[in-house]
Amino acid sequence: MVGQKMMAQRGGESTYDFLNLTNSARVAALGGTNISIMDNDINMAYHNPALLQQEMNNAMVLNFVPYMTGVKYGYVGYAKHYENVGTFSFGIHNINYGDFQRTNDIGEEMGIATAAEYSFNLTYARQLSPTLSMGLTAKPIYSKLDAYTSFGLAADFGVHYRKPENNFSMAIVLKNVGSQITSYHETQETMPSDLQIGLSKKLAHAPFRFSITAQHLLNWDLTYTPTDTENENGSSLGTQTSDANFGDQLMRHMVFGVEFLPSKNFHVDFGYNHRRRKELGYEERMSTAGFSWGFGFRVYKFLFSYGSARYHLGGSSNHFSISTNLSNFK
Repeated sequence: MVGQKMMAQRGGESTYDFLNLTNSARVAALGGTNISIMDNDINMAYHNPALLQQEMNNAMVLNFVPYMTGVKYGYVGYAKHYENVGTFSFGIHNINYGDFQRTNDIGEEMGIATAAEYSFNLTYARQLSPTLSMGLTAKPIYSKLDAYTSFGLAADFGVHYRKPENNFSMAIVLKNVGSQITSYHETQETMPSDLQIGLSKKLAHAPFRFSITAQHLLNWDLTYTPTDTENENGSSLGTQTSDANFGDQLMRHMVFGVEFLPSKNFHVDFGYNHRRRKELGYEERMSTAGFSWGFGFRVYKFLFSYGSARYHLGGSSNHFSISTNLSNFK
């Protein structure tokens, strides 16, 4: 766009970056990540395995996201509780990048190429005490990018603490710890590992709940500057900088969310992701980049949710979720 400048984004630092995509409509509305809210929503267990609980027995969820430029991704999950053992869930997170015209180095068409990635999530959680729970998710990963394939294995470790009498909870999660088992070619790539800490507090006499989530805590400097250096694929690489002041650096790690909860059958959500705003907003016209919103409502025995996250002037994401508990149909 003439006369407008877009902030640079960091990318290409690890493989399987689709693992960081938010598929839950509710979490998307809350800024893109939340690991501390425990309220019988099976979607929350995707972000923190410690949030999987006994009350989710026989719960199912289906998420769908028609993403940018024809990319589509989603998640389907189911939970089952076993007395004196713990709660398990199984889910499939997949992304389809669509079809591409394959060409050679002189532009001759050579057919259609496809690309897709899958994560098979097996989660186990256990309540250690009335206030403390822990969970683990194992994630075998399969990625196919045209003729290239890769297998990997990642894991999430989560702990959650709550004080119900104070409507307060906090959590810590170490995400995507693992390794490629087989690489696409000859280069072994790193995993998109992340350490997150989150807090949530519901007001005692008003229907509002506030959340703060600190993410990307394994790397303090999240700023990025494009360079003239090119990688082996011909795309421009970038370097980290320390030009941003302490406040801006700190805010890039923070995601803020607030929920309006007038009843158990309806909620409205808002969020703000400062890093997303700094990386994807146009300098001359930031607009609502980095902000997100959504809502959820219950009809019969189903909970429907919608979330929208504003990435930049050119587009927003739309997230759709539907969940239910099969035990309610007995």
